[in-house]
This record gives sequence, structure tokens and C-alpha cells, in this order.
Amino acid sequence: MKRRQIQGGIVGLIGFMLSPLSWWNDLVVNIPLAIIFGWLISLVYEPAFTAAMVVGYWLTNLTGLIMLRRGARDLLAAPKLHSIWREWMTDLLMSLLYNASHPWLSLWETDRALAQLP
Repeated sequence: MKRRQIQGGIVGLIGFMLSPLSWWNDLVVNIPLAIIFGWLISLVYEPAFTAAMVVGYWLTNLTGLIMLRRGARDLLAAPKLHSIWREWMTDLLMSLLYNASHPWLSLWETDRALAQLP
């Protein structure tokens, strides 16, 4: 295997562990990292712990999706010459859209389920 493929596999594995695509990652990985992030922010401004924890949790999911996509690209695709700025914007946009769709879809499904109750 090429070095780029091995590196892509490792980055993809770490990304999968951080991403919201694995069912166990919240309890084992993302919530502890979010608590640490919130604790570090609360050292500077104590009342911000909860908000910082939520932001830290969201950032772990976002980072995981970006790493997963980049790792899969390096593992599976041939290297192409693209603008680094364009690649980062594509990664960020796809991850933001995925993360933003979850609350909306959850609310939509909840409303739909409640409408079916007698």
C-alpha cells in the first residue's frame, strides 16, 4: 500500500470514531471530549461551561465528518490537483449541511409521529 492510502485509512478511522455515523461514539468519545472542551473554556469564563460543551460536541462531530471524508478520499481516490481552499470549503459545507439536517429531521419525524397518534 502507498503511504497516502495508509494515512488516509488512519485519518478515516479517527474520523469515523468522531463522526455521528457510529452509534457508540457519543458516550465513549464525543461527550468526554466535549466535557473537556467545556471545562477548558470554563477556566476562562465559568458560566460558559454548558454552551462550550454543546459547541465542543458539535465540533467533534464536524471534525469527524471532515476527517472521514478526507481519509476516504485519500484511501480510495487517485490524487488530483485541486485548490486547497475549495477542498476545505467543500468539506466544511458538506459537514455543516449534514449536522444542520439532524435537528430538522428529528423535529419533522417527531411531529409526523405525534400527528398519527389517536
